[in-house]
Amino acid sequence: MTVPEQELFTFGRIIGLHGLRGDLRVRPTTSGSDVLCQATEVLLRDASGRVTPYQPVRSAVHKGLVLLRLKGYEAIDQASALVGYDVMMRLADLPELPDNENYWHQLQGLVVIDRQRGELGTLEDMFATPAHDIYVVRGPYGEVLIPAVPAMVVAVDLDKKRIEVDLPEGLVP
Repeated sequence: MTVPEQELFTFGRIIGLHGLRGDLRVRPTTSGSDVLCQATEVLLRDASGRVTPYQPVRSAVHKGLVLLRLKGYEAIDQASALVGYDVMMRLADLPELPDNENYWHQLQGLVVIDRQRGELGTLEDMFATPAHDIYVVRGPYGEVLIPAVPAMVVAVDLDKKRIEVDLPEGLVP
């Protein structure tokens, strides 16, 4: 199946199995995301980059992961072949978010500007911790890790392609 990459959203990665009925353990790219639980179709990308559509039979959040069972893969021996695949969705299938919330694909590549230091660089990556997400910004200060919390992330302007932050002393080298 050929779907343009710009039409897809990477939800997470299959990191293992759960139980004997083929439940896949999916680690979301961002914390707190349950959008996969509402999906009527998911796409899996294997190591070669091939993307294949699947129909979810069951999905639920469990200990920070999403357990996902797919039609036709309802036994552990069938599902084990999918470990390591990326779990994707079509951007058009993503639900609307409340105001002041954004999907990762909307933030990636935005310029990050600190109120005191000016431009810190570009938001290139993000990872989840038990407490909150962490933005990875690369630029003139090297790699800067910014907790994605309201106290530090002041404003996100998707039209201007920028994120305004107010960082405490010591966070930027």
